Amino acid sequence: MDSAPQPSAIERFAAGLDSLVAPASRIGVAVSGGPDSLALLLLAAAARPGKVAAATVDHGLRPESVEEAAMVAELCERLGIPHATLNADWTRAPTSNQQAVARAMRYRLLDQWARWDGLAAIATAHHADDQAETLLMRLARGSGVRGLGGSRASRSLSEEVLLVRPLLEWRKAELVTIVARAGIAAFDDPSNHDPRHDRSRFRVLLAAADWIDPARISASASALRDADEALDWALAPLIASRISPCEGGILVEPTDLPRELQRRLLLAAFGELGVSAPRGPELMRALAALNAGQAVTLSGLKLEGGPQWRLSPEPPRRH
Repeated sequence: MDSAPQPSAIERFAAGLDSLVAPASRIGVAVSGGPDSLALLLLAAAARPGKVAAATVDHGLRPESVEEAAMVAELCERLGIPHATLNADWTRAPTSNQQAVARAMRYRLLDQWARWDGLAAIATAHHADDQAETLLMRLARGSGVRGLGGSRASRSLSEEVLLVRPLLEWRKAELVTIVARAGIAAFDDPSNHDPRHDRSRFRVLLAAADWIDPARISASASALRDADEALDWALAPLIASRISPCEGGILVEPTDLPRELQRRLLLAAFGELGVSAPRGPELMRALAALNAGQAVTLSGLKLEGGPQWRLSPEPPRRH
C-alpha cells in the first residue's frame, strides 16, 4: 500500500515530533477515522517506522462508531501498525456536556492503554485551525491569558505518559490533502457540524470569513501561551516570598505587583488553603475589593483587603 506522505511532509513532521518525544521512544497515535487523525497516523508511521501503535476510542455514543473503529483497525493492519479499540464503559451515558465528558473518558482510556503498552507518549491531531477556533471561542467567553493560550504542544497525561500535539503548526487543508493522496476515505463525525456546540458554530464563522488566516490566529495563541508560561515563571518566587501563614489563615503581600500577578498570587493563596477559587468576573470583583481595602467572602473564605490581604475560613453562620 503506497500511502506514504511526501518526503518533505515526513521530514517536517519528524522534526516537530522529535522536539516533543525522544526519537527512540515508541508512541501511540489516537485515531478516530477522521481526516486529521488519519493524516497523523500516516505521518507518524512514515516518520517512526516500527515505533508507532494506534488506538481508536469507541465512546459508544453514536451507532457509526463501531464501523469507524473497524475501518481504522483494517487500515492499521495494512500499514503494519498495531491497533487497539478502546471501548468506553459508561455506568450511565452522558446526557449533558457530552463532548467534555467524552473527552475526559477518551484521555483516561488512552493513558491506560499507553501505560499497558509501554508507550512514552500519546499523539493527537490538534492542528492550527483547531487552535484558531479555540482562541475565538475563548475570546467570546472573556478568557484571560491562560485560556487564550490554547493547547500546549506537550503536557503530562499521567506520571508516565506525555500527551503531544505535533500538528499544531499544520493547517487542516494540508492534512486533508495527505489523506486524499493516499486514497483513503475518511469518516466525517456529524457532531463536528452540530450547531449546538460552540466549536461547530465558530468553525462555520471562521470558514465564512476568508479574510481571517487561522494560521496567524494560531500563532497569536502560541504567543499568549508563551506569555502565560513567563507569568508562571515570574509567579514562582512571589509565592515563596509574598504568601505567609498567620493565625487562622494566610497573609498575601500584593504591593507594587501588576494586576495579573496579583490575580495569580490570589489564586495561589486559595490553593495554599486547599480551596478552588472561581475564575472570571467573580474573582476580578474580589480582587478590586481587596485593592480598595474592603472585605469580601468567596468560596467559603473571608478575604480582607489593605496593604496586606488576609485569607481565612469564613466563620460558620448562626442559625
